[in-house]
Amino acid sequence: MTKRFVWLSVLSACLWLLLAACGQERGASSSSKGSASADSWPNELHIGYQKSSFSLFLKEKGYLEKQLQKHGVQVKWFEFQSGPPLLEALNAGQIDIGYVGGAPAVLAQANPDSQLAYLAYEPEVARAIIVPKTSSIRTVADLKGKKVAFGKGSSAHYTLLTALETAGLTLNDITPVYLQPSEARTAFERGDVDAWVIWDPFLADAEVNGGARILIDAKGLPKQYGFIVGRNEYVKQYANVAQTVIAQLNKVHQEIHSSPDEAAKLLAKETKIGEEIWKRTLSRRGYGVFPLTKEVIDAQQRIADRFYEVGLIPKRVNVKDAVIVIKGQ
Repeated sequence: MTKRFVWLSVLSACLWLLLAACGQERGASSSSKGSASADSWPNELHIGYQKSSFSLFLKEKGYLEKQLQKHGVQVKWFEFQSGPPLLEALNAGQIDIGYVGGAPAVLAQANPDSQLAYLAYEPEVARAIIVPKTSSIRTVADLKGKKVAFGKGSSAHYTLLTALETAGLTLNDITPVYLQPSEARTAFERGDVDAWVIWDPFLADAEVNGGARILIDAKGLPKQYGFIVGRNEYVKQYANVAQTVIAQLNKVHQEIHSSPDEAAKLLAKETKIGEEIWKRTLSRRGYGVFPLTKEVIDAQQRIADRFYEVGLIPKRVNVKDAVIVIKGQ
């Protein structure tokens, strides 16, 4: 009995050590869990991108991989049509860093389980409400009672809200048709909707190839910046990764700005949106990735306050609560 007891004790100890080792290995493979310090490196970075953002250019150039492979970090890319689904993935822990417009970031922050952190911002991209060239709609006021396509919770949502207010209208005065860009383009060209709210390069494509006319653009409307956002837990543990992403995105911005024709070729190849469309898009946007400023945070807070007032979010949010300062910017 004694020998058997000793043998079982040894076996139990071995099994315990094996399970402990497996647990450590699983923990080490996680991209966000554990007790890593801010200057450590994870095994993986899951990054979300949209084909309308410069993250696509960064993905195709491979700059991020070259920088992070030095530290044993594997980069995995995940594509999204717009900001809301990207941020759903971020809040669910499926991605770690991504790019979105201001409006979807507000919606994500209002989520009770929000993981959103603002890391940096990019200048606005061109956005507008468009109608068919032959449409009788000539002013924003003419949208009353009309079907308008846009992505729910997207930057287009806020563009529409603020544009309607210039004519004394609200979202209740139109018939919203919630569609992602590819679906909205089809509905617009078939005449299933009367207007479409969209951003570049889809906007430029619709102008040139989709028979569209700009009813009102966002130039005179409240500002809405683009944001590099991260999963709070991840970027606090791996600040070096966030810093690297921001630096490489800024590098991409400068490269595109200095050689727009070359950039247009690459972007056209990857998006199947024409080179001339990308040239138009690149010619009318700002460049650079910048630390968050009071002006930018205030603009984002105005979106949050307006969304609360019209019932799009269930509670007030304080944008500053989700801001993380990344060293080295």
